[in-house]
Amino acid sequence: MQQLAHQLLQKTIRRWVPFWRDLPKQQHLLEKLSLDPHLNAADEKVLLTWMDACLKSDGGEVAARGRAAELGRHFLGLNDAGRVRFLSLMADNYNVDEAQLTQVIESWLAADSGERVALEAQLRIALEPPRMKLLAQFNELPQGIKFLVDMRAQLLRLTKKHPNLAPLEADLKRLLSAWFDVGLLQMEEINWRSSAELLEKLIAYEAVHAIKDWNDLKNRLDSDRRCFAFFHPNMPDEPLIFVEVALVKGMANNVQELLDATAPLEDIGLADTAIFYSISNAQAGLSGISFGNFLIKRVVKQLQQEFTQLTAFATLSPIPGFCRWLDNIDVEQESALLDEGVVLRSPEHMQKMAIHYLGKEKQKRNPSYARDPVAHFHLSNGAQIERLNWLADTSDNGLKQSQGMMVNYLYQLPHIESRIQDYSTKGKVALSASIEKKLSS
Repeated sequence: MQQLAHQLLQKTIRRWVPFWRDLPKQQHLLEKLSLDPHLNAADEKVLLTWMDACLKSDGGEVAARGRAAELGRHFLGLNDAGRVRFLSLMADNYNVDEAQLTQVIESWLAADSGERVALEAQLRIALEPPRMKLLAQFNELPQGIKFLVDMRAQLLRLTKKHPNLAPLEADLKRLLSAWFDVGLLQMEEINWRSSAELLEKLIAYEAVHAIKDWNDLKNRLDSDRRCFAFFHPNMPDEPLIFVEVALVKGMANNVQELLDATAPLEDIGLADTAIFYSISNAQAGLSGISFGNFLIKRVVKQLQQEFTQLTAFATLSPIPGFCRWLDNIDVEQESALLDEGVVLRSPEHMQKMAIHYLGKEKQKRNPSYARDPVAHFHLSNGAQIERLNWLADTSDNGLKQSQGMMVNYLYQLPHIESRIQDYSTKGKVALSASIEKKLSS
């Protein structure tokens, strides 16, 4: 799947380059930029001069836009080392002017209340690093917003090894957070009649349960299934996040059965439950910019309108952090949770450990929130931990991350808002009566 995603990215890049190459028609306003893919020392000096010209808008905005197009085109042509150097130039040379910022702050502190209003505007300008203007220029280009989303994906991958890039990544996240406000997004249903290119991307971006082949995909888009995605107007061919839904009778407890292509179609007229069995973020560059909760709510409303007989909305979700946590806990802590007569690491014990992990274990950086990332996502969106399912995912990945266990998170519409409030302010985890009983025993 990673290889397919890489191939899709290369296709996208090949599609952009002709747009960007043809963009500057006023060639007399532009010099020619020529860079080695590795970006040597001489290239860095040329690149800094070029970036300065973009920021100063030498020759006017048309020329600056053309230079930004050249920058973007050459960035795509750099190798990995060259891209690190390119991004480092932006991060290290176009930060906030500290001397200017200090001067404005000192003036603001010394001013009276009437003078501070004007100085506040100067302060906002002084706090804005010059590279923000350069990033915004990329957004004005054909496919520019996708270019920036992919640039942030690379920055996220590089910041651990190159911490100097972290401020640039943070600036780009701030821009994208504004541009990808949920009010600008459009929800669309993806079905078997969608374009082959979009269906190909669905296969590549599926992050929870890998889509094995086209028959598998067709089964997931059959008449008893639904798939919805968010799109941005400036990225109409790129799903941002998508959710896959099964319309069934009763609460599903096994993902292999749910995805069995040989199983007979469900009679959706008898379906009383919508099972959200996969939610995938399709754009790594939008990580940390949350709109999955809005997608779930919109899908619930859509399904309620289409299938008025639905009475339950739930997930069949993985527990991705369980085995990693279990392998690192203290032996005494695990033994303390061992009931009398129960064998260590037996199915009964493992289920009790999983319930403890979901209901009690918290994040280190925020001790109010559930440690498991999927649990945190659903609890923060107002769901209840409804049921733990043993051997619900017997795939290699399912066994590796949670010994095959999965969770039903139940979205009870009258209680969603109050549970969001309780979890966000008090860290209260909503539990079904059966889960609460097992947790307290």
